[in-house]
Amino acid sequence: MSTPYHVPVLFDASLDGLALQPGGTYVDCTFGGGGHSRGILDRLGPEGRLFGFDCDPDAANNVPDDPRFQLIPENFRFASNFLRLHGVQQVDGILADLGVSSHQFDAEERGFSTRGDGGLDMRMDPRLTEGADALLRRIEAEELTRILRQYGELNHPHKAARAITSSLKDEPTDSLSTAWLQKVLSPLAPPNKRNQYLAQAFQALRIAVNDELGALTDLLRASLRLLKPEGRLVIISYHSLEDRMVKRFMRAGNLEGDIQKDFKGRALVPFDKVTGKAIVADAEEMAHNPRSRSARLRVAARNTLAA
Repeated sequence: MSTPYHVPVLFDASLDGLALQPGGTYVDCTFGGGGHSRGILDRLGPEGRLFGFDCDPDAANNVPDDPRFQLIPENFRFASNFLRLHGVQQVDGILADLGVSSHQFDAEERGFSTRGDGGLDMRMDPRLTEGADALLRRIEAEELTRILRQYGELNHPHKAARAITSSLKDEPTDSLSTAWLQKVLSPLAPPNKRNQYLAQAFQALRIAVNDELGALTDLLRASLRLLKPEGRLVIISYHSLEDRMVKRFMRAGNLEGDIQKDFKGRALVPFDKVTGKAIVADAEEMAHNPRSRSARLRVAARNTLAA
C-alpha cells in the first residue's frame, strides 16, 4: 500500500483558524499533497476561490479537479505579485504549513532526510541554481559556522564546519551524499543525541539553500497588504526560528516584535491575536503523525483599524 504524499498537520485547528467564509478567497502557501487545500475547498461555496502555491514540481500531481482551485507553481514569497496577475488584490485568509513535507523527506534523492543515502541537494525548487552540495563546496568555514549556528542552533558549530571543510579537501569532485555528511558529523554528536544533532545540521543547510527565513519574511510583510480587514493569517511552524518570527510579527506587525504607538500612546498593531499561546498537536495526532510533534500553530486576524 502506498504511503500518503503528506499528512496535514493540525488539520482541523488550522482550517478553523481561517474562519472560512463560503464565498471567500484564500491562499494555501504550501500546497504540497493538497490536504489542507481539499479541506478548505470542502468548506467553500460555489463562489469561493483558493490559490495554492508550491515551487516543488511534484505538487502538480496532487491538484484537485475543482474549478475553484488554481495552483501557482512558485515560491509563496512571491504570492502578492502572482495573485495580482490573477486579478486578486486582497484575500480573506492565508495558510502556510512551513517546513518539509513527508513526501520530500521520504524521497532520498532529494537529500532532505538523515535516513538512507541520497544526493546532497535539498532544493525545494529544482530551478534554484545551487543545492547543498554546491553550497558546501563554495563557502568558507566561517560562513558555514554562521549557517550552522544561526539556522541549526548547533552547539560548537565551528567544530562541525571545520570537520566538513576538512573532509571536502579529500572528497572527489562528484556529488556529495547525505551518508557522507552523516559520517563526517556523527563523531561530533553529543552522547545519545546523534539523530537530533544531525537533524539540526541538515535543517541549517536546507534553510540556507532555500532561503526559507527570507521567504517567510517576505510572506509576513506581504500579508499586511494582502489580507482584507478581519482576514486571517494562519501559520504552522516547526522550529523556534520560524515560530519566533511569526509570534513577533503577529504581535507587532514587524519582525522585531516592537509595538509602535501613536502620539497619544495608543498601540498601532495591525493584527488581533486569535490564539494566545501556540496551538500544538494532541497525543493522538502525535502518535499517528510524528511530524506534528514539533508543530506550532498561530493565528491572527487583520485589524480593521490598521488595514
